[in-house]
Amino acid sequence: MVEAVRRGVPQRQVARQFRVSLATVQTWVARAGDQRLDRVTFSDGKPGRVEPVNKTSKEWEDLILTLRRELKETSALGEFGAPAIARELQRRRLKEVPCERTIGRILQRRGALDGRRRVRRPAPPRGWYLPELASQHAELDSFDIVEGLVIQGGLSVEVLNGISLHGGLVTSWPHAAITAEIVMESIVRHWRMFGRPHYAQFDNDPVFHGPHIHPDTLGRVTRLCLSLEVTPIFTPPRETGFQAGIESYNGRWQAKVWNRFHFDSRKALKMQSDKFVAASRRRHAARQDAAPERRPFPNRWTLDLQKPACGTIIYLRRSNDQGQVSLLGHTFSVERHWPHRLVRAEVDLQLHRIRFYALRRREPNYQPLLTEIDHRLLHPSSKD
Repeated sequence: MVEAVRRGVPQRQVARQFRVSLATVQTWVARAGDQRLDRVTFSDGKPGRVEPVNKTSKEWEDLILTLRRELKETSALGEFGAPAIARELQRRRLKEVPCERTIGRILQRRGALDGRRRVRRPAPPRGWYLPELASQHAELDSFDIVEGLVIQGGLSVEVLNGISLHGGLVTSWPHAAITAEIVMESIVRHWRMFGRPHYAQFDNDPVFHGPHIHPDTLGRVTRLCLSLEVTPIFTPPRETGFQAGIESYNGRWQAKVWNRFHFDSRKALKMQSDKFVAASRRRHAARQDAAPERRPFPNRWTLDLQKPACGTIIYLRRSNDQGQVSLLGHTFSVERHWPHRLVRAEVDLQLHRIRFYALRRREPNYQPLLTEIDHRLLHPSSKD
């Protein structure tokens, strides 16, 4: 193109001939200027030197690496990082000593750093501790209680919150105090309206679980779930992660309802809470439609607390240093080679057997059976 322009061909004609824009022809002609074509740099590289002027010389880099090896072997303090190398260079009174930050970059560039970066693994899927939940073939409702709220004037408030795992279906019931009776009434009302999930998850609060002082005790909330063919799940004590969904909703409810408005009565709080719940359900309507289908509530259902409980109860626990797991007021020896690890215990009330499965967040699909233990409940009646 430049040669054609220099022969006198108009630049527009050259652009048409080479099928480029006029600006491209003008750019290369300007770059060539009056130089001979064999001396013109036609590459698109950035102008300037290949290496920066202030780059540390190879001699300095080699000296820094040599000092690092010497300090690692002979230093009384055992320090051989960038600060220690900088101090040693200053002690030797060398001229134009690189700064500590430059020394650190040299060590990194030459692969002389011993520190390992934290490996961030992907989070396991929702409900990873149960294959049906992880594969989204079943739905789970989590419930929790927000305590310690006080309306001006001394009116105490407790809130029972719930949220579904896959659908994000939320619900909230403010009361003066949350009892097992209120939990049962609220859950039944919620499930009559939206259908039953396959699982219901709780922490180990006596309101949900029943009293812990009697071994083999099943609380009323547990029996309610079993009578509706909903498997109750109790999360590990003092274990984060399993209740993340409901804990997040607890914080959202307090931030968007409790902290935003001034309430002079529980009735006013309930009205605002109901508005928030309705708006949340509308916002997550698409997510709820994509969630696993909930089962219809039985028409002629009644709760009989004297009827023997049947079904399965799931406990998520962490083993102790002996590989033992505590649940239902007993301590079971599961696997001594599985200490301080997560375990899923499935209590089969029909077969009077407990199956223990190993759980690992790093390998959520690997859940081998550790052991099976025969166990019959000593006090099957409700005690709460």
